[in-house]
Amino acid sequence: MSGIAMTDLTGKTALVTGGGAGLGANLARGLAEAGATVWVAGRRAEPLEALAKTHERLHAVEVDVTDETAVKAMFDFTGACDIVIANAGASVSAPFTKTDIDTWRQMVDVNLTGAFLTLREGAIRLKGAEWGRLIAVASTAGLKGYGYVSAYAAAKHGVVGMVKSAALEMAKTGITVNALCPGFLDTEMTDRSVANIAEKTGMTPEDARASLEKMSPQRRLIRPEEVTAAALWLCGPGSEGITGQTVAIAGGEV
Repeated sequence: MSGIAMTDLTGKTALVTGGGAGLGANLARGLAEAGATVWVAGRRAEPLEALAKTHERLHAVEVDVTDETAVKAMFDFTGACDIVIANAGASVSAPFTKTDIDTWRQMVDVNLTGAFLTLREGAIRLKGAEWGRLIAVASTAGLKGYGYVSAYAAAKHGVVGMVKSAALEMAKTGITVNALCPGFLDTEMTDRSVANIAEKTGMTPEDARASLEKMSPQRRLIRPEEVTAAALWLCGPGSEGITGQTVAIAGGEV
């Protein structure tokens, strides 16, 4: 026997924000397939409800993660969740000198404040629990800089700092706090980035996509299921000592 056990989440409840599409939807499906009852949260009911119909253990809940009252109401509705994944995020690109205050605030609100409110409320509801997993989906932008996304990178660096601090506070409990830091993902968000690069530079969409693939030493985009596999590993047997970590899923980029 190898000693490696598969992650069985039967009896556990999970919450994934930004769960309507892309990585969030993949995370939600992966957790449900591992046996968890999963709440998928987001601002738009339609994609959440469509996703919920694809698996008996998926359930939809609407939330604006930047609204403190709404986040509390979401947890009132779902109850305490053993696994909380703060995945909701957005990316806007602009040169540093042309990044206006509204763009800055939007990036911080969605990517940093949203993750803070989600994980903080998740931790409050888990108080006294023997086991819990708080996971933020950050980015390689939380570990290094990229040109033209200073606000996004600043917010994701903030997420990494928050995770490390919260992990230390909860180190003596059974609750771990970690950040997953994927590189450019093969999702709808990257498709929008490709379109934006093509529009602003005159590149073809194929060349724009290739420019993102080149960021990785593996010369490819990361698949959402690779990030889901890392999340399941953080929830699996033997993960008790992994806390306060940034797990880069980036083909060796960082």
